Amino acid sequence: MDTILCDELLQEIFHRLPSSSFPAVSLVSRRWLRLYRTSRTSLSLCIPPRNSTVGPPCVLSLLSLYPFLSSLSISSTDSTTAFSDYLLRSVSSSCSTLRRLSFLVGPVSLSALVSLSASFTQLTSLTISLSTPLFLRWVGFLPALKELSIIICSRDVVEFDSKEEDGLWVNEGSDSELPLESLCLSGLGSDVYGIGWLWRSCKKLRKLRLCNCESIGDGGSFSSFDTCIQGLQEVELRTCRSIVDGVLLKLAQNCLSLDSLLVYDGGSEEGFLRFINQCRCNLRKLDLRLPLDLHNSHLLAIAQNCRGLSCIRLQSCCLVTGDGLKSLVIAMGNGLEELALINCDVVERVPGMLTTLGQNLKGLRKLDLSYNEMLLDKEFISMLVSCNYLIDLRLRGCRRLTGAALVSTIKNCKYLENLDIMNCSGIKADAVEAFVLNSRRLRHLLVEESKLSVLHEHGHQINLSRLMFDYSLLCCLLLPNMPNIATTFGVFNCFSVCNSYIDYFQIQSFIA
Repeated sequence: MDTILCDELLQEIFHRLPSSSFPAVSLVSRRWLRLYRTSRTSLSLCIPPRNSTVGPPCVLSLLSLYPFLSSLSISSTDSTTAFSDYLLRSVSSSCSTLRRLSFLVGPVSLSALVSLSASFTQLTSLTISLSTPLFLRWVGFLPALKELSIIICSRDVVEFDSKEEDGLWVNEGSDSELPLESLCLSGLGSDVYGIGWLWRSCKKLRKLRLCNCESIGDGGSFSSFDTCIQGLQEVELRTCRSIVDGVLLKLAQNCLSLDSLLVYDGGSEEGFLRFINQCRCNLRKLDLRLPLDLHNSHLLAIAQNCRGLSCIRLQSCCLVTGDGLKSLVIAMGNGLEELALINCDVVERVPGMLTTLGQNLKGLRKLDLSYNEMLLDKEFISMLVSCNYLIDLRLRGCRRLTGAALVSTIKNCKYLENLDIMNCSGIKADAVEAFVLNSRRLRHLLVEESKLSVLHEHGHQINLSRLMFDYSLLCCLLLPNMPNIATTFGVFNCFSVCNSYIDYFQIQSFIA
């Protein structure tokens, strides 16, 4: 009975361990290794190229050691269809209970896809590489599929067997209604056909992502595309310059439920302005990375037509001015909860701008000023004085900030839970130590490891993990059966206790 209880408790601990502690588990004993494997519900594998001795049989043998996998990610540099098919069939035969599968090995044939749809009836999320021409009817045989991501590969690396495709292909003339709620397509070229059926069948779609796409398929016709966008709530367009204007126009005309829009690296000044002026939806989140396509006219249009925004993220938008940004923020007022100005030189170029922003955004909860390398303490602190309710602050790459910025953060941001100060060379280790020891609500800190060493030297254990339980109960239950736990886990360095700091030497004495 004690052994069973101990095993169950160990498995619960393994579920909560940070990934950095996983290698230590397998070194304790075979029993721990077996329990660790049976406790794992997710696994990521990177398969070497096909000239390696590691192949599908080896992968099949490995997967048999993890009987309760619900999430599996496999990637490889091998790009042949034969290798991908063999590997996918191996996975299908050994992991039939999977709910999430990411298979980025290479393009797979239609017969392998049909086999996949027959084996993974409980699959809810799938990421896979396909070749052109596209045959997507097999998606209809995955009744639980909610999320689908397709990466389209170049035709010249594909071993295409036309007889095989002809034998398995079913005419896509009869449309069906797929359960898909999230769809991501990457690499759609201007000559890709076979997407029309997918557009017509996705009537429950809530999230759409298009990445590196030159068209929406089927010769660029938007006739089928209209069907899937009416219920969209979230749209992301990344590096889709040739189609972004057309997609935005269709969204403005047909989508009333859109509340989140992301546009990166593509578009035109006129197209985006037309969308802002014509859209009838109540946008809540706007995320833009348009270095040469975003102007003050867009910000003024957003201020006038999108007053329900709670999140604005601008990245590398170098053509906007302080006046345009101030007008936008003043129009949003206290309704804005998240603001990101990443690598926006207007932050450094206009003195006093951050002060104005802070005075008009007293309800701000999340602030991201990353990669504004010339941002000074004075400007940053003048904004923090008014932003007293921040819970998330990101300052990555702000090299001119010093320890004074952290002192002001301690004073003004009593509710702060997350802080990112990576690559802030002006902030030294002693300032980080003082900040950690005086920030009782802090849960997550991103900073160089060298700046945390002083905390261990002074005997402090950092509480920044989501792993939370009563360590005294843990010790009482485990120590009689696991005398080597102190050396195995570095004297509980991987554990932390909610809302308190544990003295390193106190734990060491307790274990001894």
